[in-house]
Amino acid sequence: MTGDDATRLKSATVVIAIVTGAVSALLIISGQLEEAALRFGFIPARISGMALEGALPMWLTPWSATLVHGGWLHLALNLVMLVYVGSQVERVLGAGSVVFAYLVGALVAASAQWLADPIAVVPMVGASGAISALFGIYALLAASPKAVTRSPRINRAIHVAWLLAAWIAIQWMTDVLSAGQGIMLATPAHIGGFITGLVLERPLLLWRYRKA
Repeated sequence: MTGDDATRLKSATVVIAIVTGAVSALLIISGQLEEAALRFGFIPARISGMALEGALPMWLTPWSATLVHGGWLHLALNLVMLVYVGSQVERVLGAGSVVFAYLVGALVAASAQWLADPIAVVPMVGASGAISALFGIYALLAASPKAVTRSPRINRAIHVAWLLAAWIAIQWMTDVLSAGQGIMLATPAHIGGFITGLVLERPLLLWRYRKA
């Protein structure tokens, strides 16, 4: 591997992490989190017709919401997950695939949050929905399906179903524990993002090695 290859290897992940960290840190330090959440966060009720003066256009907020975090702990956890999982996915699929999966994951995560509660007025902020898409890809890349049947397709379907069931269970338990501490999590967004990664892994893998 050349130096240029090594530089490109983690370029997308590092850039996303730096931009996200810088914007979020600036908002936290400046004390503008609440205003930023309203202006840049994803609010499901806006799709249902709620008007909000001074906010970004609604269609941009699934992505702008990833740049706003609720505090230092929220930001730190997301950046750690992003850097680790993103770099692993980028190592296999390349920078373009990471950016594509991240952006699509953010959009689907917001859509899942809207489907779960279309009239919710609480802003959804944070990059965890988009990062969940990278988790979905990583989960499939990191482990091969077990030979449960003689059909590779059926084995893969079982593997995907098991990963999704495990992810949903983890998100549900985390949501229950967090609710007891007064913390609200965007669980539907996390699940929607993860499903995005499961769906995108094979097409992105085929695209990456289409000339191999």
